[in-house]
Amino acid sequence: MKLEEEYLEEIEDDEVVPEQELFEHYRFVVDKGQSMMRIDKYLVNIMASISRNRIQEAADAGNIRVNEKPVKSSYRVKPGDVITIVLAYPPSEYIIVPQDIPIDIVYEDDDIILVNKQPGLVVHPGFGNYDGTLLNAIAYHLRDNKDFDPNDSRLGLVHRIDKDTSGLLLIAKTEEAKQHLGKQFFEKTTKRRYYALVWGNVKDDEGTITGDLARDPSDRMRFTVFPEGENPYAKFAITHYKVLERFGYATLVECRLETGRTHQIRVHMKHIGHTLFNDERYGGNVILKGTSSAYYKLFVKNCFYICPRQALHAKTLGFVHPRTQEYMDFESEIPEDFHKLIDMWREYAQTHLNL
Repeated sequence: MKLEEEYLEEIEDDEVVPEQELFEHYRFVVDKGQSMMRIDKYLVNIMASISRNRIQEAADAGNIRVNEKPVKSSYRVKPGDVITIVLAYPPSEYIIVPQDIPIDIVYEDDDIILVNKQPGLVVHPGFGNYDGTLLNAIAYHLRDNKDFDPNDSRLGLVHRIDKDTSGLLLIAKTEEAKQHLGKQFFEKTTKRRYYALVWGNVKDDEGTITGDLARDPSDRMRFTVFPEGENPYAKFAITHYKVLERFGYATLVECRLETGRTHQIRVHMKHIGHTLFNDERYGGNVILKGTSSAYYKLFVKNCFYICPRQALHAKTLGFVHPRTQEYMDFESEIPEDFHKLIDMWREYAQTHLNL
C-alpha cells in the first residue's frame, strides 16, 4: 500500500487544489484488543511497504488524523481509534508496482533519471493499461531506493510523451527535483526538439505554427486547432519546424517546442496539411500523398509495417540540473523502426524521383 497515488488526470495550468480540500486515501479502525502504541509504529506494522520515516513526514504535514483530528507521529493509538490518511490528491485506482521491463537509461544521478523511451511503451498506468508501463519499470529500477515511492505524485514524471512516440523523458527522484524541473517546463525554459516524418513536401524550409489547441468536439480522443478566443478551454501553442530531408511525397522535419501541449506536434503539422506518417489517430495511416501505382501502394504498406506507429521521436532535451544548476543537453538515438523508415523513403526518393 502507498501513502499517495499518481494523479493521472491532466491538470489545467491554473488549476490548484484548495488547501481545505483533502481526500481520504486510507481508513483504519484500531482493534479492541490493541495495546497502546505510537501511531507511526502501528501504521508501519499494518502498511508493510511504507517506511516509518515517510509516516512521520505525513504526520508532520497534518496528513494523519485520528478521530478526524491531526496527530503527531508520537500519538499513542487506543482501541476504537479511527485513523485516516488524507492527501491533497484524489485516490487513484492504479497502483504502480515494480515490473522488470527493459528501459534505456541515458543518464542518472541522485536527483534525476533520463530515459530514451522505446515506442509502444505506455508512460503511466491508466484505463486499459494497468501495468507494463514506464513507471512500473522505474519502480523496479529504483526498488532498493527507500526514498522513492513510485505512487507519490511529488516524485516521478516531470513531463509526458505518447505511447507510440519514442525518445527522451525526464523523471525526478526527489520532490525538490520535480518542483525545480516542473517550473522549467511551466516557464518554457527547457529545450526540446523532435524528429517527425510527415506526409507531403513541406513548402518552406522552416517556419512557425501557432494555434490554440483543445479537444475535438467530434472526437474526444483527438485535439484540434481553434481560432483565437473561440474555445475558452483551448491553450495557446507554438511549434517551430525545420526541414531536414525531402523525399518528394514525405518530409523529415525537426520540430522545436516552445510550448508543450498534448499532441501538439501531431495537431500542428496536420493543421498545415502535413499529417505525421502513420499517425492513425489523425489520419496519417493511409496514403495522403503520392501515386496510385500498385508498386507505390506496396511500398507505403511496407513502410507502415516497418514503423507501425506515428513517426515521431523526442530527439533532444535541454534543462538546468535541479541541484547543480548546470545546464545539461542530451541527444538520443533514433529507434530502429524510425531509422529503417527514413532509409526506405530515402532510397525510394533517389530511385524513383531522382531526389
